[in-house]
Amino acid sequence: MTAEPLLQLIARAEALMSRLESVLPHAPAAPDWSASTAFRYRKRGGSGRIEPVRHVATIRLAELVEVEPQKERLVRNTEQFIAGHGANNVLLTGARGTGKSSLIKACLNEFAPRGLRLIEVDKSDLVDLPDIVELVADRPERFVVFCDDLSFDEGEPGYKALKSILDGSIAQASDNVLIYATSNRRHLLPEYMKENLTYQHTEDGEVHPGEVVEEKISLSERFGLWVSFYPFSQDEYLAIVAQWLRGFGVDEPAIAAARQESLVWALERGSRSGRVAFQFAKDYAGRHHA
Repeated sequence: MTAEPLLQLIARAEALMSRLESVLPHAPAAPDWSASTAFRYRKRGGSGRIEPVRHVATIRLAELVEVEPQKERLVRNTEQFIAGHGANNVLLTGARGTGKSSLIKACLNEFAPRGLRLIEVDKSDLVDLPDIVELVADRPERFVVFCDDLSFDEGEPGYKALKSILDGSIAQASDNVLIYATSNRRHLLPEYMKENLTYQHTEDGEVHPGEVVEEKISLSERFGLWVSFYPFSQDEYLAIVAQWLRGFGVDEPAIAAARQESLVWALERGSRSGRVAFQFAKDYAGRHHA
């Protein structure tokens, strides 16, 4: 073979290798960690990357009311984590719109000046969680991996990846990483009536769950701290509405006048959640300021 055909063959091989490398998955590259306090893990073409969030939610802890016990527990755990003391992975569960995600974002804003950073990971990308943990292991910052609205269907690959990182993998998560997840399900997997038949009743009256049930609760049990949220009463809902209206600059007489209207708004939505309270306050303040 002459030199020219050989060079052409090498060039074609290199071009083929380049195309293969572009589609084959590889470990995520480090972003500019100074670009933001919050980041998102995104997958494109089979490969993942961590991207800075340009506009981070500005919510503060003081803006979240009627969730004081939950706030106290999460802030205490995060404070311990930032200080380098023992802290737990956290599962926040309960009624929708009660402030689970908002509380995590507010904790980020509270502790970001002391080195806290957040990486949001979608459920479908949790299979890459070991790579993300390894990428940040040597960083001086403290990282919360945030999984919002987490639940799994049977056989999803992210389930086992998360389970291994939480507890049970030979390569455990580094000391500068915690996982904070929110979910409407405490056990994170769908539960069926027929599974109740797998419970065993012993002669002394004890009840023991079967293997199927044990597997379904094993993931949530790996979170060291459970923080539960509950539906708001009417008075709690009105207090949240008033807090948001104050944040939008509405004066106290107007807040009192908006009371009945806010209750009608909640009735039409079929919910007295914190999310509904915020949406009402935003609409009310926009209409009256306009």
